[in-house]
Amino acid sequence: MIVGTSEAANILNISTPRLRVLLIEGRVEGAYKTGKIWLIPLFKGKPIIQRGKRGPAPRWRNPRKPAKTVIHVNRHRIKQNQKQQQKEAVITVKKGNHNQYGHEVEIPGGCRVVYRPDNPICGGARVWIESLYEVRVIS
Repeated sequence: MIVGTSEAANILNISTPRLRVLLIEGRVEGAYKTGKIWLIPLFKGKPIIQRGKRGPAPRWRNPRKPAKTVIHVNRHRIKQNQKQQQKEAVITVKKGNHNQYGHEVEIPGGCRVVYRPDNPICGGARVWIESLYEVRVIS
């Protein structure tokens, strides 16, 4: 048996505009158009609707890794403090492009001490501490 859009929409219990969208997408099996009228075949009393895709195509991105916090003890400032009897901060905490100086550092989470004599970080440090957690600098 073949029916029109209004009857098929009533059988499927959906609106007629929704059925037209399914027809345009080609998701109604065996449906064809003659002039301005859609003719929809019934199989066991109902039109067969193919499953569609859900939502737009995914655009997955890897989340950005958090910036490492690098803690560096500046030996040049230690020498300068000894020579000139000063008390300048000798610990540098670097996160991204931001530097913070202090006398003491508190690391609440995990961290690691890195020694790379052949591959120093900018500033020439060969030993430093890295942490992915928030670091509190005490001046």
